[in-house]
Amino acid sequence: MPGIYVYLEDVADLAVGLMIDVLRKVSATDRYVRKGLWPSKGDFPLGSKMGSKRVGILGIGSIGQEVAKRVEAFGCRISYSSRNKKPLVSYPYYSNLSQLALDSDVLIVCCGLTDQTRHMINKEVMLALGKEGVIINIGRGAGLDVFENEPNIPTQLLTLDNVLSPHRAVHTPESLAAMYELVKGNFEAFFSNKPLLSPIANQ
Repeated sequence: MPGIYVYLEDVADLAVGLMIDVLRKVSATDRYVRKGLWPSKGDFPLGSKMGSKRVGILGIGSIGQEVAKRVEAFGCRISYSSRNKKPLVSYPYYSNLSQLALDSDVLIVCCGLTDQTRHMINKEVMLALGKEGVIINIGRGAGLDVFENEPNIPTQLLTLDNVLSPHRAVHTPESLAAMYELVKGNFEAFFSNKPLLSPIANQ
C-alpha cells in the first residue's frame, strides 16, 4: 500500500466528520447540553442538512477525490479548484478560487501547504463564501484540523462554536500500523536490492 494510500481514507473520513459536525452542530449542541443551558434557554438553533449542499474542494488529488466520493453519497453537488483542470475528474472545474467559494456552501481545503497555497483562503475568498458558508481545512497549513502556528491556537477561535481538531486526520491505529508496514517493506526492499514500495516520500 504505497505512500499516501496508507492514510488518505482516514483524512477523507475526518473531513466528512467535521462537515457533519459543523452543519448539524453536534459539538456545539453537546457543549450546550453539558452546560445545563437546555432547560433554561430552550432549544439550540437547528443545524443544516448535508444533502443538496454545494461543496467546493480545493485540491482534487487522491484525498480530495476520496472526500468527493463521500460527500457525493450524501447528495451534495461537487465542484473543485486546483492548479490545473483534471481530465479524468468529471466535477465542474473553477480556475478562480473566489468564484468557487461564491458557488459553494462548504469549502473543503485538501491541498498541501506550499509557497503557492499559503494564505489562499484570504479575505476575498471568505467574503465570497459568505457568513453562512463553512470551511473544512484538512490540508497542511468551519471545522479545523490544521492551524498556522500549531499547537498555539488563536484565542479568537476558542470563543467560536467551531469544531477544532488537533491536526490528527491521518492518525488512526490502522493507518499508523499500515505506515509501519510500509516503512518496514521499504527497508526490506532496499537492502534486498528490490524496487521500493514507495520510492517517493509523501508528506
